[in-house]
Amino acid sequence: MKLAIATDHGGYPLKKSILDYLSKNKISYLDLGSDSEDSVDYPDYALKVAQMVSTQKVDGGILLCGTGIGMAIVANKFKGVRAAVLPDIHSAKMSKAHNNVNVIALGGRVLEAENALDIIRTWLETPFENARHSRRLAKISEIEEENFK
Repeated sequence: MKLAIATDHGGYPLKKSILDYLSKNKISYLDLGSDSEDSVDYPDYALKVAQMVSTQKVDGGILLCGTGIGMAIVANKFKGVRAAVLPDIHSAKMSKAHNNVNVIALGGRVLEAENALDIIRTWLETPFENARHSRRLAKISEIEEENFK
């Protein structure tokens, strides 16, 4: 699996812990910025990850900002991207098992690093349950096709 990760200034401190975790666990990733706590515009960074996921250049993405909300909004503007803000482990599990979420958004100002790493671990390790959920994702894809013309 190869991931793309990006952050704005609000998520930058958390990104360092996540990159350490990914490296230690030999999970391949592309760091698409930002590289400091200097103020930047989150859409610029969400766009980078969402484009990579949408064009299948990576398998998934991790976005970080103060709450994760803005990043998820931007990422969901891209065809084929299913982004969700994940505040806890249960949401991480359900987002993958039922929705096959391919981009997660985390809040650097609302999550402690340990919680964020547990959420990422859960999301990465949880399989998509397919079956009845595939039918629902197909409906989402139909809506997407209709609205992304």
